[in-house]
Amino acid sequence: MRRRKSQSLDYVRLGRCVVVETTREQTVADLPLAPINPLPYKQKREALRNFHTGTDILRDAGGPVTRFSLGPRWLMPPIVLATSPQGIRDIVSVRDGSIDKTSAVGRELRRMLGGNLFVLPHQEWLPRRRTLQPVFTKKRVDSFGAHMAEATETVVSTWTDGAQISLDEQARTLTMRALGRSVLGLDLDQRADAVAEPLREATSYAVRRALKPVHAPEWLPTPARRRAREAADTIRRLAAEIVRECRADPERDAPLVQALIAARDPDTGQPLSDDEIRDELVIFLFAGHDTTATTLTYALWQLGRNPDIQDRVAQEVSGLGDRLLTPGDVEQLGYTVQVLREALRLCPPGPTGTRMAIEDVEVAGYRVEAGTMLVFGRMSVQRDPALWEDPLRFDPERFRPEAMKGRDRWQYVPFGGGPRSCIGDHFAMLEATLALGTIIRHVRLTSLEDDFPLAVPFTMVPGGPIPARVAMR
Repeated sequence: MRRRKSQSLDYVRLGRCVVVETTREQTVADLPLAPINPLPYKQKREALRNFHTGTDILRDAGGPVTRFSLGPRWLMPPIVLATSPQGIRDIVSVRDGSIDKTSAVGRELRRMLGGNLFVLPHQEWLPRRRTLQPVFTKKRVDSFGAHMAEATETVVSTWTDGAQISLDEQARTLTMRALGRSVLGLDLDQRADAVAEPLREATSYAVRRALKPVHAPEWLPTPARRRAREAADTIRRLAAEIVRECRADPERDAPLVQALIAARDPDTGQPLSDDEIRDELVIFLFAGHDTTATTLTYALWQLGRNPDIQDRVAQEVSGLGDRLLTPGDVEQLGYTVQVLREALRLCPPGPTGTRMAIEDVEVAGYRVEAGTMLVFGRMSVQRDPALWEDPLRFDPERFRPEAMKGRDRWQYVPFGGGPRSCIGDHFAMLEATLALGTIIRHVRLTSLEDDFPLAVPFTMVPGGPIPARVAMR
């Protein structure tokens, strides 16, 4: 039986405080189960479907760790939702495989898009992570993201003084352009729909299916499944085509693909197969486009509503002169980074995460039984009024180095945490920083709507156009 250690602190006399650690062992079996959520079945079901807002509803009714079921165990696993820093820590920091990425969401995504780092279970994930980790060093990532400022400049050059633009559309355009040219070695401008729409179709279908207590059997060719499979086939064919072309031309300027081809497991020397590279490219296409575009759109919308904050960003980036921004400039864009961190706090592209308890485990002082789906609400924690003063106010000052001291590590987790944290977090922040700085050095934005609608087909995205007025600087 798994045991947990609890620590108590004491000190000796003689005028000096000394930490004395005492340990008592307690089995997980001694812990109580998480409280049952009292909401009616229909409300729990709707909360789970609308998971960017539903986690708040479930927490308000059942507390920071709450348990519920949407059907018998043989049909759908029971669910435990954690919406506290301690709960998130206990779920994502596990390293021994007792909590794994084998939830229904992960299984359905793997069926659709293949086995990538995001969905692989522990034993398959370990060698893949070892192999990919050197690909995402800061030096390598700087070379991947170096074209973001150039891509942004080309998009901004099409804007005219006084024009109305759609922030989400423009953000998707520039992230797709940068991704294609700097990472994959091809022009995706004319193929954007061949990437974004199929990915959204396939991922949203997988999530819908995973969260339904009752759904059609896998072999039944429903219209929704047919559309999702066709979409997944489209994006996987594109990724496979890129791998083949890079194999045929080792000099092709596609730094990420070439790095994946060259990657080796440091323990075994084993390279990735072409199918494995293809599957990793699929998830990188998604993460490098959709999530970065959402973060950038939200940050620009907030700057358009907060001219004083926008002016500070403009002043900071103007100090770098008129030349093209480079990855080396990010260290001089501290306030711009604070703006993006605050955008990620209020609008994390991944508002929730899921795992599966492989054996009985502890989550925030409660016992979670093996076979339970674990859901953690990062958006709920990042907007929790018990943790953040005036939590819905956009305030980049929260991320001044002094303000971050003493803050619980686990109350801000836009890229996750623990061993399975997002391997591309530096790439995402680099791209977003260069894009935001480049845009604000050229234009002054005024947001035309007070609301930022949200939708969650898989990750969180704008739920409609985000209009803004452009004034050239």
